[in-house]
Amino acid sequence: MSYGKVLVVDDEEHIVELIKFNLEGNGYEVIEAYDGIRAIELAKNEKIDIVILDLMLPGTDGIEVCRTLRKDPSTEKLPIIMLTAKSEETDKVLGLEIGADDYITKPFSVRELIARMKAVLRRSKDDKKEEKKIIEIHDIIIDVEKHEVTRNNEKVELTLKEFELLRILAENRGKVLSRNMLLDEVWGYDYFGETRTVDVHIRHLRKKIEENDKAPKYIETIRGVGYKMK
Repeated sequence: MSYGKVLVVDDEEHIVELIKFNLEGNGYEVIEAYDGIRAIELAKNEKIDIVILDLMLPGTDGIEVCRTLRKDPSTEKLPIIMLTAKSEETDKVLGLEIGADDYITKPFSVRELIARMKAVLRRSKDDKKEEKKIIEIHDIIIDVEKHEVTRNNEKVELTLKEFELLRILAENRGKVLSRNMLLDEVWGYDYFGETRTVDVHIRHLRKKIEENDKAPKYIETIRGVGYKMK
């Protein structure tokens, strides 16, 4: 399972390959661009989760790429981390002023880059949660702010963990979420329980929202992986 699709933009092939190798080893899907025009094209046409963008690119540089993406409604909220070989404060400030979410100076450690990526993606995800207060899936309505769920206009009583599971699955509708990811998201990274905990809660959740929990309409089991909201 992929933890997200990353667009890596740099005109130095060995840097792109280094980043790609490490990100793929950490569960990310990577696509590459070696110039600004191609980067803009991919960002607009692919379902990108985050962009790692070099400042110094031939032709259309990283600043212009960032500025262009921020002006387009389809990419205006796309997370961007800028890479720069320059350490001058003005370059960093300029990058942040035009909309970059973070920057990292070359040479950099790949571990630091991944840590910054995770932080930016987490903030982006939290922002999306704030925006999406009401989620509708078929005849189920989830009010995120009030922590309320209704089905066919009737209130469904859920425990806190059941509600969180339903919310995360609904926010990622169509995506397969692994048991480990659900465990981390709902119970926290410091929880050392078994993934069977997720299965038990999904079973209880299905009994409350499904007409027939043996032939689920909403939550599909993906054998050997996890679950997805239909």
